Amino acid sequence: MSNNIHTPGLVKVDDHSATSATFVVEPLHSGYGMTLGNSLRRVLLASIAGAATTSFKIEGATHEFTTIPGVKEDVVDIMLNLKGIRFRVYGDDTQTLRITKKGKGNVTAKDIQVNADVEVVNPDQVIATIDDDKANFVMDLVIETGRGYRTVEEVTAKKSSDMIALDAVFSPVLRVRYKVENTRVGQATDLDKLILTIDTDGSISPTEAFEEASAILVNQYTALAGKTRVAAGEPLVAGSSEGSSTAGNSDDEPTLLNIPVEDLNLSARTTNALINNDIHTIKDLFSLSDAELRDLKGFGSKALDEVKDKLAELEL
Repeated sequence: MSNNIHTPGLVKVDDHSATSATFVVEPLHSGYGMTLGNSLRRVLLASIAGAATTSFKIEGATHEFTTIPGVKEDVVDIMLNLKGIRFRVYGDDTQTLRITKKGKGNVTAKDIQVNADVEVVNPDQVIATIDDDKANFVMDLVIETGRGYRTVEEVTAKKSSDMIALDAVFSPVLRVRYKVENTRVGQATDLDKLILTIDTDGSISPTEAFEEASAILVNQYTALAGKTRVAAGEPLVAGSSEGSSTAGNSDDEPTLLNIPVEDLNLSARTTNALINNDIHTIKDLFSLSDAELRDLKGFGSKALDEVKDKLAELEL
């Protein structure tokens, strides 16, 4: 068996629902279960990109400590409700959306007038309750993308004077739990198995969050490694007595056109946009013109430029 540190594999993904999944990673070098589990958990909770409301304006309300004629909730209550709305935003540009509602009834996230770049994940979220038939509720929302948490002081420094700022939680990951168990491969009995469970808000799938967190860590460690490279041992296969490679022979190597888009090291947002539009390989990319790519849902000019730069880098 090689003395090099072997690489693990993602051996199982158990999807509990669209927003919850458990990932099993094994076999890990002794002690690496806790190392990977803790680092992935911290990145998942604090560094995955998401979208949130950062400021808003309601006609008839000049500040947060006031009430609105014909509306049951005061502005503070509405602020709390706004924090519960989850968005999926295609692109990095700040979005300004409007709500217009007349007459009695609930104002919900479904009433937000979205555009092609914004999708509301939980349209049933209640924002306010109108209790006057003659009331007219008009609200403007500013939606931004980001990572982690942004305080209201940081938002205030950027907002226009007539908007009310909100502290923003951008992270789409709600909860991460992990545990480490022992596992064995042949005569090696001191190996680790990492079991990681991810719950999201629905704006991103658990698998997308897991892969983005892993990619972030790869980028961080690659930057620190400089030119130093360490040979990795062959992946160990459960049930074998020796390390063995799971890769096929050279005759099975894919051609350049069959390379998956996931292997192009594009940004997570661009990769997900391609996959969501059933574009899985470089060959699929070449089957579409620039105009057709630009018209794909969630795939704009910036993503197109990123793809073209990557293909040029590969001399394709």
